[in-house]
Formats: sequence, structure tokens, C-alpha cells
Amino acid sequence: MSLNPIERAQGLRIRSQQDMAAGLFMVALGVFAFVLSGDLPLGSLRQIGPGMLPKSFAVICAALGLMLSLASLRYNGEKLTGWAWRGVFLVLGGACLFGLAIRGFDIGPIHIPQLGLLVAGPLVILVSGLAADDMKWKELIIFAIAMTTACALLFKYALSLPIPLAPWLLGI
Repeated sequence: MSLNPIERAQGLRIRSQQDMAAGLFMVALGVFAFVLSGDLPLGSLRQIGPGMLPKSFAVICAALGLMLSLASLRYNGEKLTGWAWRGVFLVLGGACLFGLAIRGFDIGPIHIPQLGLLVAGPLVILVSGLAADDMKWKELIIFAIAMTTACALLFKYALSLPIPLAPWLLGI
């Protein structure tokens, strides 16, 4: 809690730009979520309404963002640097590919059939894995196979969800 005399003399200033930016983003996200869930009734503690959960998470998110922003005024940290766009594009692109591959799609004359989880699962993991700087192909392939197997067992068989596995190959 004690600041040295030099830091005390400098007054209030941002010591961690990354924490300040992240905190302000979390506050903005919480306010945005609270406004969007404004029409949902809150209910009471005896009978929780559909707005209780999103509004509660919005308030918690904004409060944690405020705490992070205030902490950035006190503790030294990293400066704000540029975004790693490669990671953003590859992870979001992998999620989009998953959505397109699992159900199939038509764009004009191009028709991609429903490929199912057995193709879409490894596809999302391999494309998203390219975002990591220290990616190793052997580990990524083993992880893709293990995760796809676990997802197929969980969603198709344990939870009985109507998710297609490989309709082009197995018919299921």
C-alpha cells in the first residue's frame, strides 16, 4: 500500500495502460449487456426472471472492469501495444469454418455439403491452432483427434444431441 516518495509526488497517473484499456473495455461491455437486457424482467430471489442472469453478469463484469481500471492507477504494468491480428483472424475464421462445415452451405453456384463433426471439429482446431506462435503440428493433430472424439462421444452419444457426425460418409 505504501508508495515511495517519488511515486507519491507523481500523483494520479496510469501506470498500466493494458490494464486500464482492459478495464474500460469490461465496463463498456457490462454497460452494453445491461442495456441490451433492459427489457427482460428481473424477477425476485424467490422467482428469478429471465433478466436476472444477464443483468447480474453485466454488473459483475462492469464492477471487475472498474476494479481493474483502478488497479492500473496504482500498479506498474505493460504499455498498450498493437493487437495480434493474426490470432484474431485465425480463431474467428476457425469458428466460422466450423459453422459452415458442420451444416453445409450454398453460395451462388457453390454448394458445400454437410460435412459433420468429424470434419468440422479437426478443422476448427487446426485453423485456430495456427494462431499460436509455438504451434507444433504433431501435438496439434493429436489434440484435434482427441477433442473431436471426446466431442462426438459427449454430444452425439452421451447427450443425444442431433449433431451430424459424418453424413457424407456414415450417413449419421
